[in-house]
Amino acid sequence: MDSSPMPELAVAPQQQAPATNQPVKMVSKGVDVHYGNKQALFGVDLDIPANQVISLIGPSGCGKSTFLRCLNRMNDVIDICRVSGKITLDDDDIYAPELDVVELRARVGMVFQKPNPFPKSIYENIAYGPRIHGLTSTKNELDDLVESSLERAGLLKEVKDRLNEPGTGLSGGQQQRLCIARAIATKPDVILMDEPCSALDPIATAIVEELIHELRLNYTIVIVTHSMQQAARVSQRTAFFHLGYLVEEGETGKIFSSPLDERTQDYIMGRTG
Repeated sequence: MDSSPMPELAVAPQQQAPATNQPVKMVSKGVDVHYGNKQALFGVDLDIPANQVISLIGPSGCGKSTFLRCLNRMNDVIDICRVSGKITLDDDDIYAPELDVVELRARVGMVFQKPNPFPKSIYENIAYGPRIHGLTSTKNELDDLVESSLERAGLLKEVKDRLNEPGTGLSGGQQQRLCIARAIATKPDVILMDEPCSALDPIATAIVEELIHELRLNYTIVIVTHSMQQAARVSQRTAFFHLGYLVEEGETGKIFSSPLDERTQDYIMGRTG
């Protein structure tokens, strides 16, 4: 293995906590994904610990976003996609035939690469999910849930006097926090984030990253990112994907300072990607 020094990255706090000491929220065992005749993922085994942030990193096309979409069955909407293996959430098989996929996506929320607020008011963006899932029984309860979701997403102070205005009228960073608030409103266990800052400026990115730190206290977060600096800043654990394989997973500090696999080191050093 190349003995060149690894780049120094500021690593998120508490990355030293071993996964074995953390309750496991989701487990992937032998997950393969095919798009028609093309195989995109090969036998992915990964434990996702509760109340931590785990970053999925790797070159474009390596399978990290495909794997992320397996965790809330978003791949179901792609006709040619076939997923095999087993993924559990709190020991329940999320691909079991009897499982309610709508309920699963309430428990495993998703924040996409580009902010995608509904063409509705700020209030209705948040209220939509709780309404369809029957999470509140009165208008006052719904009002409280909308307010608490915006508060947790760090957005309430900025929009409390504009709740009836369109969500699309917010800035890009505010829209992404609105989408995070929308995901929180369905009271999920897990939040998936697919490159949530790639369309944001540095100031908005810093705000969202700080929000991720705060959300980890109450949610399990899985984030796909192309930015190794971001992975180092926000995550306690990191998983490196390459050509459809999960090459290596571990504490973020160890992955970036002393990876076990030469492919991981090559990617971190910028020799591949």
